[in-house]
Amino acid sequence: MSNTQDMDNQDVTDRNLYDLNNRELFRKQMEAVNSPIVAEFRANGGKVGGTFEGRTLLLLESIGAKSGRTHINPLRYIKEGDAFIVHGSKGGADTHPDWYHNILAHPDVWLEVGTERCKAHATFPDRQERDRLFAVFAEVEPVMIDYQNSTTRVIPFVILRRA
Repeated sequence: MSNTQDMDNQDVTDRNLYDLNNRELFRKQMEAVNSPIVAEFRANGGKVGGTFEGRTLLLLESIGAKSGRTHINPLRYIKEGDAFIVHGSKGGADTHPDWYHNILAHPDVWLEVGTERCKAHATFPDRQERDRLFAVFAEVEPVMIDYQNSTTRVIPFVILRRA
């Protein structure tokens, strides 16, 4: 069994598995899901199975906006030139993910892509560029449309470039 699936062999990206409106419970659920994904990613040179098999995945290491602690989040990405593009869908929840708030406060981050670890800097596209990136990402991951339709907030995108 891949680390990206739970004991019931459920798709960990299924938004119905999580309490998206209870921030503390959702955080605990994500920690339980993300820890084995991070371990599998690192054990297999940046590759994971299950739900994420064959998809691009990176590890984002950020500093907590309030806590100052280090946090690691596995994120799907698309590559455009030298940039890694990630989104803060949080499965269509009505709030942005914690990692997004972290990089707003501390835009200098670390990335792990494959076996490479590098410093990166986050920038935030204007609305027109964000909409373009959404369309590009939705072409690769059509579930993005469902996520956006599930919330009134505009799902943010972040551009990460090696520093």
